[in-house]
Amino acid sequence: MDSERNDEDGGYSGPILYYTDAVIDHFTNPRNVGEMADDEADGYACIGDPGCGDEMKLWIAVRDERIERIAFKSYGCPGAISTSSMLTVLAEGRTLDEALAITDDDVVGALGGIPENKQHCSLLGVKALRAAVASARR
Repeated sequence: MDSERNDEDGGYSGPILYYTDAVIDHFTNPRNVGEMADDEADGYACIGDPGCGDEMKLWIAVRDERIERIAFKSYGCPGAISTSSMLTVLAEGRTLDEALAITDDDVVGALGGIPENKQHCSLLGVKALRAAVASARR
C-alpha cells in the first residue's frame, strides 16, 4: 500500500493508492498462469500497452464454442496481473459469445475495484480475450 503525506496544514494532499484484498490475492496467487502449446490452443493473443510497458499473452482452448481452458502470462504492475487473473476466472467455462460480453467494468467489479490510475490495466485482459476469441474463430 502506498500513500501520500499530508501537506503543511495537515490536510490531505493527494490520492491514496489502495488495493482490495481480492486484487492482492489475484496478484500474489494468480489463477490460470502459464502457456499452452500450439496444438492445445485454439486462440492466442498478445496485447501490450506501450504507455506503461504492460504486456499480456492469452491462450484459450475451445470445445463446443465454450472456453474449456484459458491461460495467461502477464508482465506488469499488480493491477495488470490481478485483472488478467480475474479475467481468466470470469471467462473460463463461458461460451465465446458470453466471453466477448465481459467488460472492463466486470473485471474491476469482480475485484472490488482498483485504483483509478490503474484501471487502464484492466483493458489488457479484455482486449486480449477478444483477440484470442477472434483468433479461435478463424
